[in-house]
Amino acid sequence: MTVGVVLLVVLAVIWLAQRSLIYFPERRLPPPSAVGLSTAEPIAFHTEDDLRLEGWFVPPAAPPTGQTIVVFNGNAGNRANRAPLARALALAGHAVLLFDYRGYGGNPGLPSERGLVRDGRAAVEAVADRPDVDPSRIVYFGESIGTGVAVLLLVERPPHGLILRSPFTSLVALGREHYPVLPVGWLARDRFDSMARIAHVRSPLLVIAGTADRIVPYAMSEALYEAASEPKWLVTIEDADHNDDALFVGRPLIAAVLTFLDGIRQ
Repeated sequence: MTVGVVLLVVLAVIWLAQRSLIYFPERRLPPPSAVGLSTAEPIAFHTEDDLRLEGWFVPPAAPPTGQTIVVFNGNAGNRANRAPLARALALAGHAVLLFDYRGYGGNPGLPSERGLVRDGRAAVEAVADRPDVDPSRIVYFGESIGTGVAVLLLVERPPHGLILRSPFTSLVALGREHYPVLPVGWLARDRFDSMARIAHVRSPLLVIAGTADRIVPYAMSEALYEAASEPKWLVTIEDADHNDDALFVGRPLIAAVLTFLDGIRQ
């Protein structure tokens, strides 16, 4: 009986504290000029539950392609960490929206699956309403947990193209990989079940994954890719771990993204 009570207490603590094990927001945010985005325009928008969130709109730094890339961040840091990616895309003529979820980058609120989806929805609506953006040519770029946000949103608002970097099949499946002794399916409050929705993707899809990823196993990204419909492309970054520069702004990654974007311009 004592063991059972202790086990229940442990599981209750895990259930209550689990989001602190999933989300790692960095609240401190440097100005865009400090991270190489001197032309970025600070923007603000409101979510459906009335949170005021902030982001940076980065205009093209070359003849514009007409495409706008909305970046759905991973679970750590904030938009400043994605500045090198935005800069590389802008130099190729793409507009980019970097924004932070609730609780990140000085934004109010606490992150959760429902909250992140609301934040992503509001971000897409805000950028689509801009006079300098063609709403029919918005591309989603999801990174890690941001892939779950992007896939959830594409069902209600299909993008011009979808890029998933280090995607997982579901947060529950990923939790079982890392905590095999825990009843993750019962405990999980946030699920991000991309596998249940990926078959609904009709937009061109690019999946990028590292073979040495210790957070999201390569096989999991590959499984999600296999479940998706054509047109789709899989780009493998050899020996790249989840948080390596190669999977943030490495030359093979940028080349794959720009090739994909060029291929869907028409």
